[in-house]
Amino acid sequence: MTENLWQPSASIEVLKLRAALLQQVRDFFAARAVLEVETPLASRAAITEPNLDSAEVRLPGIATPFYLHTSPEFFMKRLLAAGSGDIWQACKVFRGAEHGRLHNPEFTMIEWYRLGFDHHALMDEVAALLRTLLPELEEGDERLSYAEAFRRYAGLDPFEAETAELAALVQGFGLDPAGLDRDALLDAIASHKVYPQLGHGRVAFVHAFPASQAALARLDDDDPRCARRFEAFVAGMELANGFHELLDAQEQRRRFMLENERRRERGLPVMPVDEHLLAALEAGMPDCAGVALGFDRVVMLAAGRDALHEVISFDFDRI
Repeated sequence: MTENLWQPSASIEVLKLRAALLQQVRDFFAARAVLEVETPLASRAAITEPNLDSAEVRLPGIATPFYLHTSPEFFMKRLLAAGSGDIWQACKVFRGAEHGRLHNPEFTMIEWYRLGFDHHALMDEVAALLRTLLPELEEGDERLSYAEAFRRYAGLDPFEAETAELAALVQGFGLDPAGLDRDALLDAIASHKVYPQLGHGRVAFVHAFPASQAALARLDDDDPRCARRFEAFVAGMELANGFHELLDAQEQRRRFMLENERRRERGLPVMPVDEHLLAALEAGMPDCAGVALGFDRVVMLAAGRDALHEVISFDFDRI
């Protein structure tokens, strides 16, 4: 087995399909006059999200560490604030401790931002791109609020259910709920009961996530319990995560501080906050919506493969 590890994990046939799909992505955005950009892979700042691990790198002759990005979001938002207009890119991103059938520590992300769009308008465009890349998908899409999806497939209201009820359900999956906060319990329920039911034959969206899961999305003016965030699913698999973007620098700083406090409580390293991003928000970023799409998973669906390593040239075990 060891002597064959020099070979690619994907077949040449699949790699040719991958290249054709990437060209379709470029054509899709070119037809919409969305500018392709490139941004750095490494930054002096890092993601503060407690559930994501940034890879630390050291450059010879420089004392301070750098971090490989988990998303190009922060750099792209600085471009938006500088007047770039609509932008997109395809790039490698890195996330520690993510390795399995649907995960690889290094993977390819398609990320784009559309000025004047809200999250609903961006859902339209995400669905259009996915139907371009996966033409077998039906026209139209399904859209459920987070609460509707939980009521339909898990039999509970995620905003009203008692935490003890959530913990009991998670324990029924054979998982230990001890130490999991409310959002982690909801994530476990969604992964086991909700998300696998979505996107069979067409694109499905879940939107109006709890405000505690807003990340970099603004809250809904009509219901501040909810964030203007969505996720897209095909064949029960999450493909994209999008926001009507938060523009308030003070609120963004507050969220970074809160996430670092959660990291501290979990015994995780506190991460350096991206002051350049906050300065860009302070200077004024235009109203926009943005989304990140996992390109490798789309290729997996298009190629009819069962695991991510079958659609990337060299997976984590071969580097």
